[in-house]
Amino acid sequence: MHPLQSLIRPIPDFPKPGIMYRDITPLLANASAMRQTIAELVEPFRDTPIDRVVGMEARGFIFGALCAQEMAVGFVPLRKAGKLPHKTQNVSYELEYATNELEVHIDALDPGHRVLLVDDLIATGGTAAASCSLIERLGATVIGCAFVIELDALHGRAALEGHLVHALMHF
Repeated sequence: MHPLQSLIRPIPDFPKPGIMYRDITPLLANASAMRQTIAELVEPFRDTPIDRVVGMEARGFIFGALCAQEMAVGFVPLRKAGKLPHKTQNVSYELEYATNELEVHIDALDPGHRVLLVDDLIATGGTAAASCSLIERLGATVIGCAFVIELDALHGRAALEGHLVHALMHF
């Protein structure tokens, strides 16, 4: 078990019965734990040239921006549809009972940029796979995907086949 796992609060039956929600707010509230989390998220990529860190709305913004700062590179947000003011490229993807959409400014990444994708959690991998597709549509290359938490029973890693996947904690 990872030493920071005690800072992830389990909330049973949220947002619906049968779901065990993994609440990261205790981790976010602990400054030394956050420093350790960011250092460990970027560790496998420290010797790899990275041009940008990309994070998905909303918790990916927290971890992604801090990882970008740690790596001294820029941060690119992937937003929910309709939230970005400039021309965008978008991707739709399936959720359990609906579809969702992410978008990015068309000039946020250049062809050839090497990207680290960061989010708080990987479950089924659908959001991360759609994010990789969107990044690659702009001509950038996903060097790796880093997550604070991986829900192993949902096999999200399989949706990211061909990409290096790094997760700190496993539930």
